[in-house]
Amino acid sequence: MKFFVDTADVDAIAELNDLGMVDGVTTNPSLILKSGRDIIEVTKEICSIVSGPVSAEVVALKAEDMIAEGRKLAEIAPNIAVKVPLTWDGLKTCKVLSSEGKMVNVTLCFSANQALLAAKAGATFISPFIGRLDDINLDGLELIGDIRTIYDNYGFDTQILAASVRTANHVTQCALIGADVMTAPPAVIKGMASHVLTDKGLDQFMKDWAKTGQKIL
Repeated sequence: MKFFVDTADVDAIAELNDLGMVDGVTTNPSLILKSGRDIIEVTKEICSIVSGPVSAEVVALKAEDMIAEGRKLAEIAPNIAVKVPLTWDGLKTCKVLSSEGKMVNVTLCFSANQALLAAKAGATFISPFIGRLDDINLDGLELIGDIRTIYDNYGFDTQILAASVRTANHVTQCALIGADVMTAPPAVIKGMASHVLTDKGLDQFMKDWAKTGQKIL
């Protein structure tokens, strides 16, 4: 499973990229706001750090304007994936941009039917939101499984990009289900390394080592 990092924080992206933990990046208007930077400027910098797909989201609501914005964003770098919402206008935009050879990430997906439409419109990625479904007492991981089954049934090339990933358990389950990609904030990715038994074992090793009175360096 590919790891995308969901942030516009270039320092966090660079740190994870140096460790080989980043296959791509996803951004959205909220993350651009949090960065406090110009969307073109920060996206260009991210694309210079990461060789994989970098999702940059349109903000228009009508297809004609989305298409224009998408083309503008795609000019930033060859690895831009234009991010569009899963609306009818978004699907129209997806069809046009994907037909032009541009990568398209269709976001804010909350149902298998939506995912099916996105695949038929030529989406490179479909982004089902796990955490937001969990928030309203629906099973976000079940949606990932449903989309996996549908795409496998019909040989769709669209990659399942599990989004709104909030916990290490979400990552594990997405990998088991067969999501192609997951995107998560840096803290979630780093948190995957943590385990109480690792901490307990290391603490015991350090206590025993201190008793030996030895040094390696």
